[in-house]
Amino acid sequence: MKKVIFITGISSGFGKQTARLLAENGHTVYGTIRKKAVSDTPVHYLKMDLTDIESIKAAVSAVIEKEGRIDVLINNAGMHSGGPVETSPIENINLQMETNFTGMVNVIREVLPTMRKQGGGTIINFSSIGGLMGLPFQAFYSASKFAIEGLSEALRMEVKRFNINVVIINPGDFHTSNSSNRRNYLAPNR
Repeated sequence: MKKVIFITGISSGFGKQTARLLAENGHTVYGTIRKKAVSDTPVHYLKMDLTDIESIKAAVSAVIEKEGRIDVLINNAGMHSGGPVETSPIENINLQMETNFTGMVNVIREVLPTMRKQGGGTIINFSSIGGLMGLPFQAFYSASKFAIEGLSEALRMEVKRFNINVVIINPGDFHTSNSSNRRNYLAPNR
C-alpha cells in the first residue's frame, strides 16, 4: 500500500538513501533539507531546520495540506559533536541537544495530531549505538541519543492506543556526512 512518508535530513547518508529507496518503491516521500535540493531522486524536497520551530511547522503543514495525511514519520536528521566534556563549547552542547533532541520533539509534536486523527501511523526515530552506551569524546552526542531512547520508549506507550507505532533505529558507526562533519574539540594541554 502506498504511504505518505515524511523524513527529516535527506541531504546525505541514511536519509538520502532511505528517501530514494522509499520513493522508488512507489511511496510519496517528502524529505527535509536545510540547504539547496539536488533533484536526483523522485522525492519532494522541503526546506526545514530542526532549530527553527516555524520551519518545522511550515514543512509539516505543507505535507498535510497537499496529501491530507502522514503515514510514516522518519526522524533521521541530526548533528554530531566530538571532544572532551571539559572543553566542548557550551554553545555547541546546546546546539547538539537542540538539533538532535528538541528538534525531533518538535517534529513529532507537529505530526502526532494528524496521525491520531487518521487513526494511526508509524514514527521511526534514528538514535545510535551512542544512545545505548556512552561514547568517549562524544558525551554530548551520546546524551542527545540517550534522550531519544527515553523519549521513544515513553512515546511508544503514550500513543499505542491511537494505533501509532514508535520504532527506534540504533546504527553503529557508518561513514556518513554526519561523522565526517563532526565538530571536534581538543582537551587542554596538561
